[in-house]
Amino acid sequence: MRKDLHQENRLSWNEATKAHNSHKKDQAKFLRQGGSTLFPEEIELLGDVRGLSLVHLQCNAGQDTLSLAQRGARVTGVDISDEAISFARQLSQDSGIPATFVRSDVYDWLAQTAEGAQRFDLVFCSYGALCWLSDLDLWTKGVAAVLRPGGRLVCVDFHPLFGVLDEEWKLKYSYFGRGELFTWQEGIGDYVAEAGGALSPSGHREGMQAFRNPYPCHEFQWTIADILTVLLEVGLHIAAFREYSYSNGAKLLKDMRETPDRRMIPPKGVPNLPLMFGLVAQKAEQTGNAVGALAGREKGS
Repeated sequence: MRKDLHQENRLSWNEATKAHNSHKKDQAKFLRQGGSTLFPEEIELLGDVRGLSLVHLQCNAGQDTLSLAQRGARVTGVDISDEAISFARQLSQDSGIPATFVRSDVYDWLAQTAEGAQRFDLVFCSYGALCWLSDLDLWTKGVAAVLRPGGRLVCVDFHPLFGVLDEEWKLKYSYFGRGELFTWQEGIGDYVAEAGGALSPSGHREGMQAFRNPYPCHEFQWTIADILTVLLEVGLHIAAFREYSYSNGAKLLKDMRETPDRRMIPPKGVPNLPLMFGLVAQKAEQTGNAVGALAGREKGS
């Protein structure tokens, strides 16, 4: 686990979050009037969340978290970014949608929660979550530890195949990185501006222009096999797995084309590729040894 790199990512996310939200019109009003930032894919995989306790890991500025609360879940959002959590708390207050937001390195939060009594029906993460994890195994043990028996992890994320392509859709990097570190000196960019409204359902405005992030960021390459293997190793059952030939909202590579439903597809001439995946992993109804694994590993480290 590379906490030094996590903290550098925190600084980069603090700056990027300011830029991202500068392009979004009145988000509190949008949510207050019943608007949602969720896409159909996560809604389908989550199912009916009414009355369920849900923790949204790496929740960013809380828009999806509050959209889940709108659907009846009791929500907690966790993120490392000070700026994101501050914004999320204010958005919860201004929209009138109750939620708990915690600023923490996700590994710290998982370890602390595993040692307590609180457990969740659902753990949720989405859209650029797993690439920030320096230790996928430890994160997964933490997720298993904070789930109730029968609880589920639901993840919708960009496909690791994205990580092997350059801006021109050409193969550049190794797929089998097993946590390989990539450092980007330019930091987290303003992908909300680049999406041109697809990530601004409350309405898009010009906002911050020519954003340049002064802090670098660090990502880690995990394959689909890495992800599924660690889930199985902690005793979670893979209840559903999907691959999608589009990405929701984000124009991650050059010349992506937007469909009417805010999906982004490759440019003409580029074959269909898996650009997103979704999964549901369920904990057994009976608790097992994996539940205490995170706390044990932390104490032994």
